[in-house]
Order: sequence, then structure tokens, then C-alpha cells
Amino acid sequence: MEKLLEILDEIDSTIDYEKEKRLIDEGYLDSLSILSLVTELEDGFDIEIRPVDLVPANFNSVEAMWNMIQRLQRES
Repeated sequence: MEKLLEILDEIDSTIDYEKEKRLIDEGYLDSLSILSLVTELEDGFDIEIRPVDLVPANFNSVEAMWNMIQRLQRES
């Protein structure tokens, strides 16, 4: 989880990722941020984020992203 927080801080260090639970819904992360994030997550965690995974529910919170990362690592 620490690595995920580091990646998120690189994208925007002004957001309290551990507190926010609606990162997409509240507009903290936009489409360009998500594209950068997907690339960083794929490289950092050796996973492939497929189009089916690109839904707000998977990116609205750190917990949701972490759950997605763990699921994709198990599936690979």
C-alpha cells in the first residue's frame, strides 16, 4: 500500500488519498490523471489494467485501487 501512496503522491501531492473516498466522483482525479496512474500502477506492480477495470469504482479510493491491484496480481 505504501508504494501505491507514493505513486499517487507523484500524480498530485495535494490530495489526502487516505482520507478521500470519492476521488473520481469529486473530480480529484481526472482522465489525464487516471491515464498516468494506470501506467504507473502497471509498471510499479507488474499488472495489466484492462479496459473492463477502468471504472470509477476501482479508482475512487486508495482501498479500491489496492483491492484491484491485489486482484490483478492474483489473476496473473
